[in-house]
Amino acid sequence: MTHRPFVPWPHPVLRTPANPVAAISDEIRAIWDEMIVAMDNMPGVGLAAPQLGIGLALAVVDASTVRGQAVRMANPEILHSSVEFREHEEGSPNLPGVWARFSRPRAVTVRFLNADGVVDERDFVGLWATSVQHQIDHLAGRMFFDRLTKLRRDMLIKKARKIAS
Repeated sequence: MTHRPFVPWPHPVLRTPANPVAAISDEIRAIWDEMIVAMDNMPGVGLAAPQLGIGLALAVVDASTVRGQAVRMANPEILHSSVEFREHEEGSPNLPGVWARFSRPRAVTVRFLNADGVVDERDFVGLWATSVQHQIDHLAGRMFFDRLTKLRRDMLIKKARKIAS
């Protein structure tokens, strides 16, 4: 299965909050399947629909050591974040070649509509939690570098442009 290309930053869909998903349909399941293929091909541990130019609040996360454990989420929202933080390098296929290291809560509790169309709550820890938070940022129209200081963000974007040219 192929997937549509990653939209390049600064595409407007990456800066626009994603539209909520009203119900899980075969079309939504097909989008999730496509997103998992794209995520595995990166390779990455998560993907949000806007990264493929789809303005829906859909995300997939798979931080397992063996693939095939992807959690499919519609309308994910963080209910609780741990007070303990975890550092990790983050990047995005929408701005390839650059990464930034920063901290996010080590654990989060997330409510979402699952693949069966049922509201689910799940705890994510470590890399899973980092990835879920990263995807929820994408669904809100934020990129990982938005969490950096202006100076660091500008340097990162300049580096990415240099790599791309």
